[in-house]
Amino acid sequence: MRVLVIGGGGREHALCLALARDPSVTEIVAAPGNPGIAAVARTVPLTTPLEVAREVGPDLVVVGPEAPLVAGAADELRAAGFAVFGPSAAAAALEGSKAFAKDVMAEAGVPTAGHWVATTPDELAAALDAAGPPFVVKHDELAAGKGVVVTSDRDEALAHGAGRRVVVEEYLDGPEVSLFCLTDGATVVPLLPAQDFKRAGDGDTGPNTGGMGAYCPLPWLPPDVVDEVVKTVAVPTVEHMAARGTPFAGLLYVGLALTSEGPKVVEFNCRFGDPETQVVLALLDSPLGELLHAVATGRLADVGPLRWRDGAAVVVVVASEGYPAAPVVGDAIEGVEDAASVPGVAVLHAGTATDADGRLVTAGGRVLGVTATGSDIAAARASAYEAVRRLRIRGGHHRTDIAAAVPQ
Repeated sequence: MRVLVIGGGGREHALCLALARDPSVTEIVAAPGNPGIAAVARTVPLTTPLEVAREVGPDLVVVGPEAPLVAGAADELRAAGFAVFGPSAAAAALEGSKAFAKDVMAEAGVPTAGHWVATTPDELAAALDAAGPPFVVKHDELAAGKGVVVTSDRDEALAHGAGRRVVVEEYLDGPEVSLFCLTDGATVVPLLPAQDFKRAGDGDTGPNTGGMGAYCPLPWLPPDVVDEVVKTVAVPTVEHMAARGTPFAGLLYVGLALTSEGPKVVEFNCRFGDPETQVVLALLDSPLGELLHAVATGRLADVGPLRWRDGAAVVVVVASEGYPAAPVVGDAIEGVEDAASVPGVAVLHAGTATDADGRLVTAGGRVLGVTATGSDIAAARASAYEAVRRLRIRGGHHRTDIAAAVPQ
């Protein structure tokens, strides 16, 4: 099976590595890919997903990022006869519009936070008064994981929503959990739950980011929570999307808060999340290509129980100077091979490029995802941080507390 992966970030690198472990996958092509992906896949320029697919002739197209999915890439590819992993534009609106997602959850009876939609300064002020602090304000658009502010400062909340259509939500207490659910529009299959770290600084301080690290599995999570979320969130959402005439087929990312009243949805995404994908796929033992092809062709019900590797995985994101506000690009990246030599470690490229002199340089905010597996979370974490210590990027930074205080 020839697989075309659209995208060039850490999530796509993780997908390519997992696809390479599937004996049914004979070739992986990535567009545009990145220097790390080029070690496991053939990389080609990205014109449009449809043009690349016509050139490559894949048996399966995996659309990684959310922007092309929201823009209708999967629709164009399916109309041209390709098997596609990724939802239609109408279904991807679950991520593209926070207000739309709230409407779907209300109609499907999915537990989530109360919310208000605001488009004017007066509406925003009224919504903040109604919600009360801490204020949760979300841009009603794609924002690469950085369109949300959670703050007790009313002026900061007002500034974040100024001039935009936003969703103001009630604050949800409790730890957050990410659950990926594969679905072909009818059958729902959950993957292992993970937890990520959104704030830029240690101790969950600083601005929100796209994610500074993650770990999997969650030893402290009650074993029945995944089944409960599938039953009360994923299945009702998938069934409701089908009833609307916009079936969701692909990866439904369920971001959860485990509140005192039970699990509630913080957000939906329409694709694999980053950096949780790095740790979840590191532990997947089932053949990923066959699994994603079953989703794309409506045969997910035929797939047997998923197989998982023993142990745990931890990823630590190394970011460029200035991230998330103003990432600096073009700085040399050194020590990658040394870091990758740590047992159990894979250094996944996210924001990297090769300059005119052939040097590996920073090309984005989140530069590398140092992912390690181990017998348990402590062992995986130790390996990940040993590898991080071997990397050198001027102005590079990372959190030092990823998975440091995981309840066992």
